[in-house]
Amino acid sequence: MRLIMIGPTNAGKGTQAAEISARYDVPAISTGAMLRQAVDEGSDLGQRVESILKSGHLVDDETMARLVAARLERDDTADGFLLDGYPRTLGQAETLREILDERDEDLDAVVLLNVPDAELIQRGLARGREDDTEEVLQQRLTSYREDTEPLVGYYRESGLLVEVDGNRPIGEVTSRIFERLDGVASGDGVEA
Repeated sequence: MRLIMIGPTNAGKGTQAAEISARYDVPAISTGAMLRQAVDEGSDLGQRVESILKSGHLVDDETMARLVAARLERDDTADGFLLDGYPRTLGQAETLREILDERDEDLDAVVLLNVPDAELIQRGLARGREDDTEEVLQQRLTSYREDTEPLVGYYRESGLLVEVDGNRPIGEVTSRIFERLDGVASGDGVEA
């Protein structure tokens, strides 16, 4: 299974990514973990990432594409992967398609967790992190709507989108994701 997980901050992507990874025996690859790993390895690419992060800037699309391509070359992705946090924009989605085309691979599905904005903000505030103020959480939602939400239509048109109500108890969300992805794995497609 070659999967992507998208949804706004606090939708539960990390929790569900771990469940999907375990069930389908594919690595869950988060953008943050990928960046930290590159820095820890100290490669030329990792040193570039470290200098970008230390400057307080976001890692540019070209560098992210190189990181993703390098990560997907690892042996543990031979039977699939779950990307969490990439792509974030239409440009990155196009780049990912090019990376996969070079590997003669296709995505199987894109899991979207839908959660109402008010619930996302409540979840963020409940975590109690110092930087999770209502204003910051609203800004993250705005950024998601502007940058990442266009991926929903992009992947829906591609026939890859699996939409799941993320505003349910965790176990229910997991069960629904598995039900839908089991349909994909058996060849029934995303509409199972």
